[in-house]
Amino acid sequence: MKAGSDLGLGATLSAPPTGSTLGRWALGATAVLFGVATLVEGGHVLFGGAAARAEAGNIVPFVLLFNFVAGFVYVATGLVALLGRWWATWLARALALTTLGVFAAFGVHVLAGGAFEPRTVIAMTLRSTFWVAQALLLPRVLGRRMP
Repeated sequence: MKAGSDLGLGATLSAPPTGSTLGRWALGATAVLFGVATLVEGGHVLFGGAAARAEAGNIVPFVLLFNFVAGFVYVATGLVALLGRWWATWLARALALTTLGVFAAFGVHVLAGGAFEPRTVIAMTLRSTFWVAQALLLPRVLGRRMP
């Protein structure tokens, strides 16, 4: 049955809308929550004093600082996605690329013998995957195909 066909009783089969409200809310809300969690955790280590830093172990300062600052952009990107703005995709793409760049720099730091926590590898893998997925999914749920 093709789109727009009459199904009887006044119902018609129509093509789904180009944008997905549920998808927009899911992607936007998870980005906001991820951003808030990033700000809380990063802020605790950055501003929580010597005890918080000792508890965190072998932090890599440039990774910590990047992630903390990026947390604000996570929240902004999530809010822009919730509002259905197409440029949320560009923010997600920028976050994906910069996160991958910092992850690569972290890899160089590790290969050069720098101290690190294994959980940083897991966290950066999660962050990279999350933002690449956001960058790929947002154009679909916002209903605007982008180059």
